[in-house]
Amino acid sequence: MITVLVADDHALIRSGLAGMLGAQPDLTIVGAAADGAEAVRMAAELSPDVVVMDIRMPTLDGIEATRRIRAAAEAPAVLVLTTFDLDEYVYDALRAGAGGFLLKDAPPGQLAEAVRTVAAGDSLLAPAVTRRLITRFLRVPPSAAATAAAADRLTERELEVLRLIARGQSNTEIAARLFLSDATVKTHVSRVLTKLGLRDRVQAVVYAYENGLVTPGEDET
Repeated sequence: MITVLVADDHALIRSGLAGMLGAQPDLTIVGAAADGAEAVRMAAELSPDVVVMDIRMPTLDGIEATRRIRAAAEAPAVLVLTTFDLDEYVYDALRAGAGGFLLKDAPPGQLAEAVRTVAAGDSLLAPAVTRRLITRFLRVPPSAAATAAAADRLTERELEVLRLIARGQSNTEIAARLFLSDATVKTHVSRVLTKLGLRDRVQAVVYAYENGLVTPGEDET
């Protein structure tokens, strides 16, 4: 059973999210917070598996709340759910440690599946969010020196795996593409995250684009 804490300052939305997710047979709502500060406190007290977090909330916004929650030991995964898909929200939420980012107009089934995805330690970005993330780095490309320095921290194989993660490929898809076993890919992914000091695959995607290790629109073959 996956335990979920919902954080949204609008009572009607908060109640709706709790009801919708709580109706899933494998999800249990353990709490509902009305602002970011309450979400941080309740996350520490209730130890949920996933926090579904709004961004714009009084007292403490969802991005800072995410940062504080994810800084704790054995922190829950955070799925950011918002009506806003502006660049700064997406980027800041991912940098704060969110495991996924969905827009509130996502279908109910997609939201429940997103909770399961981040609870399993995987990452999830809405397609529209991914496009905005890529666009951001198209506007401000990194220097060649920064790209070379980032690449030097990994072996050729690890760099190859990181670039495929940034393309949104799963471990199984990477294994098929590189003719490796799933276990070997998992080992490479773990080493990439450790060497770069990253928490998860979402941060790996951000790192790859931020440092020019993958270029939007380049030939993937």
